Parts: sequence; C-alpha cells; structure tokens
Amino acid sequence: MTINLDRFLSVADFERAARRRLPRLVHAFVAGGAEDSVSLRANREAFEALMFRPRGLSGVAGISQSVELWGRRYASPIGVAPMGVTAICRHECELALARAARAADLPFILSGASTMPMEQLQRETPGIWYQGYFPGDTARLGRILQRLERAAIDVLVVTSDTPVAGNRENNLRNGFLIPFRPSARLAWDGMLHPRWLVDVLARTLLTSGVPRFSNLYEEIGPPITEEPAQGFRGGRELLTWEHLSWLRERWPGRLVVKGILHPADAREAAARKLDGVIVSNHGGRQLDGAMAPLLALPAIKAAVPADFPLMIDGGFRRGADVLKAVALGARIVFLGRPMLYGATIAGQGGVGRVIDILQAEIQRNLALLGIADIRNLGEDSLQPGQGSCSPMSSP
Repeated sequence: MTINLDRFLSVADFERAARRRLPRLVHAFVAGGAEDSVSLRANREAFEALMFRPRGLSGVAGISQSVELWGRRYASPIGVAPMGVTAICRHECELALARAARAADLPFILSGASTMPMEQLQRETPGIWYQGYFPGDTARLGRILQRLERAAIDVLVVTSDTPVAGNRENNLRNGFLIPFRPSARLAWDGMLHPRWLVDVLARTLLTSGVPRFSNLYEEIGPPITEEPAQGFRGGRELLTWEHLSWLRERWPGRLVVKGILHPADAREAAARKLDGVIVSNHGGRQLDGAMAPLLALPAIKAAVPADFPLMIDGGFRRGADVLKAVALGARIVFLGRPMLYGATIAGQGGVGRVIDILQAEIQRNLALLGIADIRNLGEDSLQPGQGSCSPMSSP
C-alpha cells in the first residue's frame, strides 16, 4: 500500500497516524512518561515560555542551517536520538532511522537497547553513534569498548540518568514490560491493528525471529522476552565520574555524556576532557519532575567553556523549537519520538519526510527571524514569555 507522504504537513500529523497504526499498548510505551508525566508535559511547555524577537530588512537570501561539530559539517542542527526496542514499531526500524539520517546528512545515535547489531548497521550506514547503558565495572567496560572499536564506532554516548529504572506506571498497568512478556491483552490489541500484526510482528518473526538485545553489552544478548545474563540494568547504580575518566583514558573516539541537567555536571564533563554533553531528562521517562532540558540549557552554557559542544533532546516537535534551543547555545537537537512516528508510518521514507518538514520549518523561520546563517542566531532573537519558567530567566 502506497502512502502519500505529502499529506503529512507536521510532526503532529505523523503522531496521530502512528497512534492509529500501533496497538494501544505499544503506543503507550512509546509516547508515555514516568509516574504523572510531569516532566513529559514540562518538556513541551518550556517552549511556550520563550517568544521570538525577529529583525526585518536583513537580507535573507541564501539561508544556511548547516552546523559544525568536531570539524564535521551537518546539513541541519537536528539528529536522531537513541531509542530502544524500536522493532515493536517497524520491521528493521533502526535501519530505516539510520538510513534516513545518513541520506539527510544528520547524526544518528544507536541505543544500547536496540535490536539490530551495531556491526550490521555500521556496515550499511557508516558513521553511527552508539549510546550505552554502562555498568560501573571496568572489566566489563573494557570488553564493551573492544566491541565498539571492532565495529568502528567513532562517537560513544554514555547515559548518566538511568542508575535505576524510572517508575513507568502506564507500562505496568498495561502489562507491557521490558523484557517483553506476551499476553492475551496484547494479542487482542494486535488483532485490532491488523496492519501492525502483519507488517511488524509477523514479518519480524518470520524473517529473523524474536528480536534480541543486540547492543547492550559486549555480546549479542538474548531475545527481548528474556532478561540478559548480566541483568538488564545490572551495575548501572555503580557508575561514577571516575568511570568516565577511565573511559576517557582508553576510548580513542569522541566521548559524550547524556542526561545532564545540572551545570555542575556539565562543568565536570568539560573538566574531565569529554567532548560534549547532551542536556536531557530522558524524554520524561526517568525522574518525574525533572526540569525540562530547555530550561536547564542557559545555566549549563554559562558553566562550560564557550567552545564546549552542547546538545539537547526532549519534547522537540517543530523547527521553531529547534531554533529556540540553538539560540540558547545547543549545537545539535536530537529528536526521538517524531522520528519513530515517521518510521512507524513509512519506514525510511516516513523518517525522511519528518526531517524534510523540520528542515523546511527551520529554513522558513530563520528567514522570518531575519537571520541568513544559523551561526548568527543568539539569545537576542528571543524574548521571555509570560511564564515564570522562562529559560532566559533561569538561575
């Protein structure tokens, strides 16, 4: 069945279509947050606390939205965020995401909780980043690094905000857990969504069997229906800054830490010679009530050297959202759910359409702001809104 992607005009259009396409339990797993979803809502509300202050008659022919990171130029200030177990939304979903990012000349981060082996993805779409959920165990870390080096991974992203699992009550209520447990409820839900049942579940099982935890640790792990031998989260509570220094001494590529909200942690990352941070509250899926990344960004920018790369994710749905983060100091904005909704609907083509929409919004909004080159976008293009939670007024 051919899908007319031209009828999708915004990320919200893809989100609505994905909600219809996916079984209710699967969509709730993808879209949900922790506990009362306070952080999930705050991520979106933060953008309303900032308004644009455009300039006119600036001459905006030949607009450029390309950005540079570590000497490499990307087409736009956006990338694909790491997302785990995407196989429940699309057959070979990670490959679709990676291919779309590569075609658009954007960074793609492979989640440690992904199901397609990093070695296969790296062969088909060279240049992927890897995001790990690391244990505080240098012996195991060493073995993981050996695998990453053999796979020619250049950028290693260490997640800092998952020492224990967040309290995702919506998943518990729905009986949708990782490791995955089949249930009569999911079977019935699947029958009510026959396209998902055939195109995703049946196709995956027939071609490659039950998806596996392929990239969590130093070896390809068990099926997603089983607990890994080391435990799904084994040893994460032991991870400290000393382990990041240990990694820095041994990892030859770029080293980034994800999940930073406190300026002291960003300062620590810079002091330990890391190559950047991703400001994030894990999409509102870990500590409920954690502040929105956009609100945290100005204080983090003030805490680190001017040339220290800052990246961000969390709640981005429009090109305007991206530009607000760039104006506050972000180099790259990573988007997760919007890209996954695109893949759910139309694989690589759907992700590509989401990217096209965001790039068109960024291009148009730069022109309306009176800025021909995104490198010239700064806080003077923003104005605090009415709310007291404006990022520009944050301590």
